[in-house]
Amino acid sequence: MNSIELADLVANPIQHLGMAFYFDAHTRDRAKEGGLNSFEFYGLGRGGTLGDVEAGVVLQAFTFFHPRSVERMWTVARTKAGPVATAQEYLEAAFEFADRTFGGIDVEVLRGFAHAAHKVAGAVDHGHHLLVDGYKKFDVPTDPVHAAYLGAILMRELRGCVHIDAIDEVGLTPLQAVYLEDPNLFKLHGYEEEEAPEITPELVAKKAEAEVLTTAKMAAYFDVLSDAERQSLATGARAMFDALGQPVAVSG
Repeated sequence: MNSIELADLVANPIQHLGMAFYFDAHTRDRAKEGGLNSFEFYGLGRGGTLGDVEAGVVLQAFTFFHPRSVERMWTVARTKAGPVATAQEYLEAAFEFADRTFGGIDVEVLRGFAHAAHKVAGAVDHGHHLLVDGYKKFDVPTDPVHAAYLGAILMRELRGCVHIDAIDEVGLTPLQAVYLEDPNLFKLHGYEEEEAPEITPELVAKKAEAEVLTTAKMAAYFDVLSDAERQSLATGARAMFDALGQPVAVSG
């Protein structure tokens, strides 16, 4: 398959895979152990990959969230726990989720996916895609389950980052983009009902254009892969996505 076909094929699986551990019951339990609620653990854990930075940096990385949400999940949370340590805890929560979920997948499928995903991430230039840079600070695990799941997280962050670029290029605001994606998501990202934009055919067309552009941008990153590596990424993404519905714990 070519890179455009791959970008289309893995978009939905990667989106769900990369966020699957966020509000898992075990992740919530780990948050409580650290004195945080699950929303604070999400903000401080994911944002903490950037380091102990100011709220403005997190707001830039979390473009689709209203500043009031960043205030709660970063500024307030940072008074309760350190961002860098919390980021490590958050990644450990991700790995624990992977261990509870992907044990039924052929280890060679996981290795192939991990190799391809980390090759893509490794070719991304530093300094523009903040959350990709953040997660790339962590060493690639030797455990193939963990390496594959970190790869899935990186691919989700990469698609999110290029989507930010795409909506900017077509002339949408983050508020408009997130509302057009899903009004319920709009509220989850901290917006109030009265802040909802007026939806026009022009905005709908721009959102569709942004989706096409996002896929094209992802495809450009996938061009670093060989045909076999693209197939490995597709096969692994599908296997891991399917495992979300039928999780199998890693034995031993």
